[in-house]
This record gives sequence, C-alpha cells and structure tokens, in this order.
Amino acid sequence: MPETQRSTRRRRFTLTPVAWVAVALLPCVLHAEEAEAPLVLKPSALLQEQIPLAMREQMPTFFSGDHSLGRPDLDTVIDGHAMMRKGDMVLQADRVEYYQPDDLVKARGNVHINRAGNIYEGPALELKVDAFEGFFNEPRYQFLKNGAFGQADRADFVDDSRVVLHNATYSTCRRESGPSWMPAWMLRATTISIDTEEEVGTAEGAVLRFQDVPILAFPTMDFPLTDKRKSGYLPPTIGLDNINGVELTVPYYWNIAPNRDATFFPTVMSKRGVDLGGEFRYLEPDYRGTLRTNYMPNDSLRDRSRWSYALLHSGTVQTGLAGVGGLGLNLNLNRVSDDNYWSDFGRATTSLTQRLLANDATVSWARGNFFTSLRTLKWQTLQSVTAPIVPPYDRLPQITGRYARYDLPGGFDASVDGDYTHFSADRSLTRQPNAKRSFALGQISRPWVAPGWFITPKLQLHATRYEFDEALANGATTADRTVPTFSLDTGLVFERDASFWGKALRQTLEPRAFYVNTPYRNQSLLPNYDSALNDFNFATVFTENAFGGNDRIADNNLLTLGVTTRFLEPATGAQLAQFGVAQRLRFKDQRVTLPGGTPATDRLSDFLVGAQLNWDPRWTFDTTVQYNPDTGRSQRASVGGRWNPGNYRVISAAYRYQRNSSATATDGSEQIDIGWQWPLSALWGDKGQDLGAGQGQGAGRWYSVGRLNYSMHDRKLVDGVVGFEYDAGCWLGRIVLDRTQTGTTTTANQKISFQLEFVGFTRLGVGTNPLSVLKENIPRYQYLREQTTTPSRFSQYD
Repeated sequence: MPETQRSTRRRRFTLTPVAWVAVALLPCVLHAEEAEAPLVLKPSALLQEQIPLAMREQMPTFFSGDHSLGRPDLDTVIDGHAMMRKGDMVLQADRVEYYQPDDLVKARGNVHINRAGNIYEGPALELKVDAFEGFFNEPRYQFLKNGAFGQADRADFVDDSRVVLHNATYSTCRRESGPSWMPAWMLRATTISIDTEEEVGTAEGAVLRFQDVPILAFPTMDFPLTDKRKSGYLPPTIGLDNINGVELTVPYYWNIAPNRDATFFPTVMSKRGVDLGGEFRYLEPDYRGTLRTNYMPNDSLRDRSRWSYALLHSGTVQTGLAGVGGLGLNLNLNRVSDDNYWSDFGRATTSLTQRLLANDATVSWARGNFFTSLRTLKWQTLQSVTAPIVPPYDRLPQITGRYARYDLPGGFDASVDGDYTHFSADRSLTRQPNAKRSFALGQISRPWVAPGWFITPKLQLHATRYEFDEALANGATTADRTVPTFSLDTGLVFERDASFWGKALRQTLEPRAFYVNTPYRNQSLLPNYDSALNDFNFATVFTENAFGGNDRIADNNLLTLGVTTRFLEPATGAQLAQFGVAQRLRFKDQRVTLPGGTPATDRLSDFLVGAQLNWDPRWTFDTTVQYNPDTGRSQRASVGGRWNPGNYRVISAAYRYQRNSSATATDGSEQIDIGWQWPLSALWGDKGQDLGAGQGQGAGRWYSVGRLNYSMHDRKLVDGVVGFEYDAGCWLGRIVLDRTQTGTTTTANQKISFQLEFVGFTRLGVGTNPLSVLKENIPRYQYLREQTTTPSRFSQYD
C-alpha cells in the first residue's frame, strides 16, 4: 500500500511469486492472442538470488496492515498486522514506524524479519533499511545457508552481511516437540559474530555442550557457515597407533588466496617425538601442484632425524620465443630420509609403491605433427635386510621424439618414434652393465575402413643400438639390432535389432583377425632395462609385440582370432553388455625371451574370455578368465561386481587369481577384495528416506562401512578398513579401524579413529581423519553430510 496521510481499513491480497509473475504477464498474453504472435521470453530480475545494493536502493517500499497513518516523504506508521516489504527484506510486527529521511524503521511486538532467507524474531527492532544497520532485542534467529538457529540477548546488525549476537546460543539441531526439549549439541558464547559474506562465524567466550555435557571450552574460535575455505585452526585429532603410540595433531589451515592454500599439521607422538608436517597447494592458469613435507627433529625409536617430501607439479612454461610457445613441465618428486620410513609411516607418502619412490622430471614440447620430451628419472629404493628388492633403472636422461602424419596421399598413415636413454643402477644388485640405448621405430600403414568392415596392413622397423659401460659375456661393449614387423588387422561389424527380457536392443557381432610376422633376431646377450611380458588380456592380445618396453622384440608368426558381441540401447547407444573371446594360433616357436625365461612353444595359446554387464544402472559385472585348454584349468581370473541400488547402498567385490608359473614356483596369488557402505537399519526392513546425496537417509540410523583385502594364498588379511557411522540428524558419529600391511611378514600398522561431526559447525576426532580413510578405500563411498547445492532464499520466503 503506497504511503498516505489518511487512515484506512486494511485491504490486503496475497499472491505467491509465481502468481505475481502470471498476473504481470497476463496483458502480454492477451495481446499475443489478439495479434496471434508468438510469446518471447526474456530474462527477469524478479527472482534474483542476490540483489545488488544500487538496485535495492531504487526499489519501492510496500506497507500493509490494519491501520496506517503517514506523511508523504516523511514518515509512515502501521498498526495491527503490520508488514513492510522492500526487495529481499520482509518485516512483520504489531506496529511498524518508518521515518523516510533517515531510512529508519522501528518495530514493536511479535517482530519477524526475513532478510534474504535469514530470519530473526523478537519483541523490538530498530533498523536502517538499506544499510541494514541497527539492533534487535532478545531475538531468536535462523540462518539459511546451514540451517543454524539460536537466541541471544541482543543482535547488532553491522551491515547486510555481518551481525553480532550477544550472550548467544548456536546449533543446527531441529527443534522437537515437548517443553523440555534441548538440542543434542549447542554452542554458548559471550558473543557470536556472523559474517555471511565470508561465510564464517567467530565465537568468544565459547563452550560447546554435547548431550548437555560441556566437552570443549575456548576463549575464541572460528567456525564455517558453509564449505567455503577459511584460515584458522582445524579441530585437533588424537590418534592411537600400535607403533607410534598416542598421537596429537593440531592442524592450522591458511587460505592464502582463492588459488593457493597451506595446511600445517604438527603431530606429537608419545613414542617418537614431534613431527612437523605441512602441505602447500597452488592452482594457476598455466600450472598447478601440491607440495607435502614432514620433518621430525629426533625420532626416539630410531635415534635420528626423519624427513620426507613429495611434490606433484604439472603445467606450462612460457618461453616468450616466437614460434616456440610453451613448454610442458611435469614433476613428481618423492624422497624420504631412510629405508625404514615406509614401514614406520605407512601412509606418509603418496607413492603407489611405498618402497620405490620416483623423482621424475619431464619437459615436453609439441608443435603440429611433432612431439619431443626430455626426462630425468631417479629412483629411491627403500631396501630391507629380510626382503631386498632389485632397483629399477634410473634414466639420466631420456630424450624422446615422435613425428606422425595421418591421411597422407593414398590414404597412408606414417610415424617415426625415437628414444635415447642412459640407464644406470647399482651393478652389484642388477648383475648387468649400465648402458646408453638409442631406439627408433618407423611404421607405415594403409587403413581401409567402411561401414561393416575394416582392414589395416602395417609395416614396422625397429632399430636399436647399445653402448655398455662394461663388456658383455661375448666381450662386446656395443650391440645393434634391427627387426622388421608386418601385421594385418581386419574385422567385420554386424548389427541387428534384438529383444531380451522385453527390452528392445541393438546387438553387434564383431569378428576380428590379427596376423603378425616378426623374424627372429638373437637377443639373448642383450641386458634388459625396461622390458616386461605383457599381460594376456583383450588390450594386448591384438598387438605386435608380446613385450612392453624396447629391449625385447618378440619373434612372432601368429594369428589372433577373436569375436565380440555388444548389446546397446538403440536410442542412446549406451552399452548394456559385452562378451568377448580370443585365442592365438602360433605357427612357429617364439624363441625370444626375457632373461631366465623359456621359449613359447604352444601352438594354441590360452583361451581368453571376458564379459561386462551393465544391464541395470544399479549393478555392474566385469570378468576376465585366462583358460588353459591343455591342463583344463584357468591360469588367471579376475571377477568383479558392484551393486549400488541407491544412495549410501553399495557393495563391491572382486576375486583375483593367478596360478603359479611353474610347479615349483611360489609367485601365485589368490585374493578377495570386498568393500561396502550400507545402512544397518535396512537389514530389518527400514529403507530410510530418499533425501538425496549428501543428506543421509534420516536421523537415528547406523551405517556399516569397510573394505577387506584377504589373501587366500597366505590365509591372512592383507589390508582392512572397518567402521560404523551413526546419523543423529544434526550430529554424526564415526569409529574406524584401519590396518595396513607394512611388509612380507605379519607386521602391520593398526589404528583406531573416532570422530564426532557437529553438522554445519565442526568435527572433533581421535585418530587419523576417518573420512579421508573411508573415501580413499571404499569404492563409491558417500559422505552422510555434504553440501551439494546452495540454498535459495525463496525456500524461506515470506
């Protein structure tokens, strides 16, 4: 109702925001019908989430109520069911007085103010509307972004983003019925300062109570209102470790810039001493990376200082030279102080192989059809007296280059690859000389591809030269090898419409034949620096060389036959199932072997069978079996599956088996790997609520989580993580037992972790962060609380 001097009876019509838009568009609709012209939709600021200050100041002010009295451009008084509305602010009270020259509003009796979804209620309010400066006596409040609420003796509004609450409480626990209700957790503080722009709260003279028992007190503390990063101390953790003893970590997070941050995590270990750890992360337009370091001045158990570092960096270096452009730079540097570091601090390094730490630096450059790189790779091998390992070769340096052209005149494809590497390692451990190796591979092919078939003949020429730092068995200090290869890859693709179990599908049938012929060249005297036998799988069975690397080129005269069938959704092309078989037919013995290997004399290779099923989005199945027709037994098998019927319900299992390579060998393995996350309440029929990802399935539910890797060959648990989570709605509880194998014996690190998470406030834990342990180990693990969307102010619209 516009401002006026006369007193009027209350007249009020209430329309939803959608209805207001519909009414506003009604004349346009009628005009469009008369002119028979199509409607043109345009963007509108009516439902903006955030209204700029300049726009808010220009917006009109609306009043309504039982009685009104006012003077134009001076003041307005509304009595009885008074309401004032401007932009994203709505004020309701028994009486509202507005003085326009000062933009000051005073409200008395049952005051309710909603500012962009943040709500305050109480007996009295004074406020400058546009600046949002003022105070509220004895308010009750509720914040939009995290659902927190509480009450205070007084609220001082500093501006539209900051408020200071005096003698205040703070919690995210929803109020339940009953006069004696108390939240499960509550923060009481002398002052609580809320900054919605920085999305952080600060409490002074604070006490945190859980189940009405004080558990923490601090003179000052910061806490997040959302998941936005901020500087400050993180919740301390207390760990229980069978090797390190009791651990206390007090981390500090430093939000340096939007694209850079650092975390310092000093740890006191009762059996070892103080470990000073830190991590620095950076993200720039041209590069990104992470640096992690640890330093222990004096380890009481080892009586020495201990340290480690790990750097991951990738990006582009701009040279500023015309025609050169940028150089790619990739670093993966890892180093520790001693050989025992991997067993004493099992999860301290990011390396996948804890005893082999790579220090790898690569500079690369590409332009058009040409690519080149310069690489240096040096390994740190952590040796053990009881289980020594042969170190891999350092590459100081390795220079590679590639030139490739596709669709040359006549339809040919051609490429040339070159590699120069200086291999070096401790000869007393490798038992072979170091060398400089130059390798080149030239190849040309002519693909013919048409709907329903393809055929690709290819010629390759491998040329290699070695220069050794000591003589071979025949007295030579150099060696050369040149090997040609011819291959022919051909296949057919048939399609048909099919129907299975009432579902319309498109089925393909894809037979394939791959022939390769490589003449024999004696390579028995050549050392092996980087070659290994390829796994026998569908990715390698249709390749020319049985070895990876460049030190062995297999002599082959064989034909690989295979057939694959796929089942696809006709509308989307999504693959629902795939089945394949393949087998090699060898026409002559393969004489080239790795050192200590035996020639391949079988005329028929093992039979390879594979299947992938994704018939239903809730579950997947993948298996590969290598079957030996001579012995009637499988040589190797991998069977895995996952069932994921909904949020917080996932079970994955895998069985991996590899038979011993000989009757006396002991290199066989047989392992079972099981991972899960499942609500325990579902076991007795309580399916929970479908609240979506990051919201759990309702309060009062237990969840079981874990992953177990069991060796049937050794009859022992290799690694394991088992835990339980409890969702109480506004707080979560976790307990996790983590076991990590640290050697070939029964030695293992065992840790137990506890954590209390006060939703929308903080986490308090004992032990290693159980959330990171669960996320890293359990496939498709979901957080019970994770903010996936930003709440809209219209979800709390008055």
